[in-house]
Amino acid sequence: MPETVEKIEVRVNVNGKQQTVHVEPRMLLVELLREELNLTGTHVGCDTTYCGACTVLLNGKAVKSCTTFAFQADGAEVLTVEGLEKNGELHYIQKAFGDAYGLQCGYCTPGLMLSAFQLLSRGSDPSEKDIRKAIAGNTCRCTGYQNIFKAIQLAASTRKGL
Repeated sequence: MPETVEKIEVRVNVNGKQQTVHVEPRMLLVELLREELNLTGTHVGCDTTYCGACTVLLNGKAVKSCTTFAFQADGAEVLTVEGLEKNGELHYIQKAFGDAYGLQCGYCTPGLMLSAFQLLSRGSDPSEKDIRKAIAGNTCRCTGYQNIFKAIQLAASTRKGL
């Protein structure tokens, strides 16, 4: 007979909305987001932190949600790709990725956008070296990264104009 695991309460602010959920202690943050909160923009790619498709911001810092336990987000703020848009309007990073053709299949895109968001929240004029460092934890298997760099540079220039 399977052992019953006692669930724990996790209170987390996701995309500006306070959430309280009861989860097994072994539940991963990506599972909480996708399965409990139906926020499927955060992707599961490798389960080893290699690909970065599951990247979210936890208290403003990019983390791999496939190896972060849900309980580690208790009392924290989580930003997912769904939280970038406001009132039906795409965030300037989301718009830049489309305008600069910084995506192909789109699987890695949410993680790349959140890594770019973290970078641009620190400053609005990153060098290519800064961009490379910021997205080093994100793997894209479809592109040569050039349009991803262009998208982040476009987002940076758009941010300057805001």
